This record gives sequence, C-alpha cells and structure tokens, in this order.
Amino acid sequence: MLKLNYTDVGLYMERTMTNPELLIAQRVLLAMRLGKTLYIEPGRASFLLPADIPELKVLEMALHQEYGSVVTLIAVDEDFVEVGLSGSWIAEDKDAHEGMFLTVMSDSLSETLRERIERFIYKLWQMSEVHISSPA
Repeated sequence: MLKLNYTDVGLYMERTMTNPELLIAQRVLLAMRLGKTLYIEPGRASFLLPADIPELKVLEMALHQEYGSVVTLIAVDEDFVEVGLSGSWIAEDKDAHEGMFLTVMSDSLSETLRERIERFIYKLWQMSEVHISSPA
C-alpha cells in the first residue's frame, strides 16, 4: 500500500504493508478517543513527477498493461507528469487540504506484481524529490 501524507509543507509518501482497512479503523478509533472529527471518503489523489526521469517510460508501459484507470499518468506540461491514484482520503474535515491518502493496487493482480508497481511508483517519487531539490 502507498500512503501519501499531504501536509502544510508538502507531500511525503511511504510504502507500508499494513492493511488499509486496519489502518483506517485505527485512525477512526484514535479520533474517537481524542474526541476529534474524522472525514473518510473514496477518491483520487495525485502528485507530480519530473517528465525527464528516464524510468517514467517503464512505469507508463507497466501501468498501461496492468492497471488501466487505477493509476493514471497525464502530461501537465513539458516539465511534469501527474500521477493519479484511486484510494481513500482521510482528513479532519471535508474541505481539508492536509490529510492522508491510502491507495492499494488492484487485488485482481498477484501480490508480487502489485508490490512491484507500488515499489516502482515510490522509487520514482523518491527520485523526483532528489531531482527537484538538486540545483540545476
């Protein structure tokens, strides 16, 4: 599973082996114990990757063959590509800009293939963080 944490300072992504339903249940329990509101809905999230990362073509081919509309790649401009993911949004309220997004690749695929795609998306995100923060 990929977990995208949207904060006031940006996006932080991580891979986790935790079951998404279990993670959501834990968040609900925590919110209840703290007396906090929690908003959960199915949806889509996205993040940008530099268009000039060579491995992006490999991801594009793998997604085209295996995932169809679960993961989308859309060219934003000549410098960036948007990666869109389906999953669950968890935040303090409906209009929050900060929160957590959980996505799991299709259960219809083998666990090995699913983990490979998730790991590859995560690796590209890590590479983009280095790429974007490096001086030109």
